[in-house]
Amino acid sequence: MSHPETARPTDPVEMTAVELVSAYAAGTLSPVEATEAVLAAITARDTDINAFCLVDPDRALVQAKDSEARWQSGHVRGLLDGVPISIKDIFLTEDWPTRRGSLSIGPEGPWTVDSPVAARVREDGMVMVGKTTTPEIAWKGVTDSPLTGITRNPVDPTRTAGGSSGGSAAAVAGGMGPVSVGTDGGGSVRIPASFCGIVGFKPTHGRIPLYPASPFGPLAHAGPLTRTVEDAALMLDILALPDPRDPTALAPTLTTFRGQIQRDVRGVTAAYSPTLGYVRPDPEVEAIVSGAVRVLEAAGLRVSAADPGFTDPREAFDVMWAAGAAAMLAAFPPGARENADPGLRRVWEHGETLAATDYLDARAVAAQVAITMGTFHTAYDILITPTVPIPAFAAGHDVPPGSGMADWPDWTPYTYPFNLTQQPALSIPAGYTSDGLPVGLQIVGPRHSDDLVLAIGRFAELCLSAAPSAPLAGPC
Repeated sequence: MSHPETARPTDPVEMTAVELVSAYAAGTLSPVEATEAVLAAITARDTDINAFCLVDPDRALVQAKDSEARWQSGHVRGLLDGVPISIKDIFLTEDWPTRRGSLSIGPEGPWTVDSPVAARVREDGMVMVGKTTTPEIAWKGVTDSPLTGITRNPVDPTRTAGGSSGGSAAAVAGGMGPVSVGTDGGGSVRIPASFCGIVGFKPTHGRIPLYPASPFGPLAHAGPLTRTVEDAALMLDILALPDPRDPTALAPTLTTFRGQIQRDVRGVTAAYSPTLGYVRPDPEVEAIVSGAVRVLEAAGLRVSAADPGFTDPREAFDVMWAAGAAAMLAAFPPGARENADPGLRRVWEHGETLAATDYLDARAVAAQVAITMGTFHTAYDILITPTVPIPAFAAGHDVPPGSGMADWPDWTPYTYPFNLTQQPALSIPAGYTSDGLPVGLQIVGPRHSDDLVLAIGRFAELCLSAAPSAPLAGPC
């Protein structure tokens, strides 16, 4: 059944990327006006949030004016020409420092190379307003660093935005640009998306080319953070274009992701696992996600309760994570260890104790989990879980204060397994706690099923937004 359309926003900082492009095409808004509004929002809001480590208004306005001229001449460059975007300070970006949240990387440069992500954004004509904060070398699930300090959650600035793409999530959630790009090696796109109440997508490994190669290797993905699944699909159409510098990149797709999200997914088989067989989620988080799953079942998904069948692969993840961190940090200059985040120092030291056989043993565990999931997906098209078992906790802490937890993976058990398996995983908003904090729902699909995951995410997004105001008796 259809539902009443909500009024479209007219303030550029509240508009999605799709809405901005529609306004440009209609002549009711220009890229310059949209960029000026985003820059004003950054000036007004980011002192409290700290989402950006670099903002370049002059360069952004030059790009916006060039885009405006293209729209006026009818020669638009790309899908999101003129849409303001931010990029996590992990991606190399020509003419901007890429310091990766580290005091050990100076701003001097020269910075002469665009990563594939930056190159595709630039080629599409998007307006790059700045770079977003990250913990040092993106090593943990919250966003603070000795270089940039603490990044806070726009929903409640006393809380963490999550991480490691917390700056990107906070920028989007805080109205400081409709889209951003982050990295995800253990949940780093999905965790902050869940905490900040937005959409975060980790596509199949290799779908978005990376350069330089990440030291976290097979764990490392890039992905968009947006306000809607449609914007995420459009961003993937841009970011997934080929780049010869990544030998692990996947072949180009034969269709567009945006074109696939509108398809009818009723009848798709979904397994709902609130615990994965070993997680103990916060009861309120579980209740919110379970309620959302019931809405989706009523709307046409065929939902069954089922766990995937693997045990917690945390030990294997820790080995691969520590080995990658140690490999990257070994190239840092003298004194880097003393200047590093104390938690990262511990990971570094652990990584230095590992042998090649330890890493290969961890890779074997990852392969077995992937085989288990492959078999699981012969029975179920998708897996649904909470994204994070807890809501956002106090900013400035690696773990919830008083929890007794030691490290960030202790509270991210739903995300890192699917970096080990390299599967696509999407976080969408599922609801809010009694304290008004967002809760995310995670949709996981088989490798290479990015289009299916996005299509179900779009279906779920529409159903969940409509559910409070209208009964569900058919397609959302």
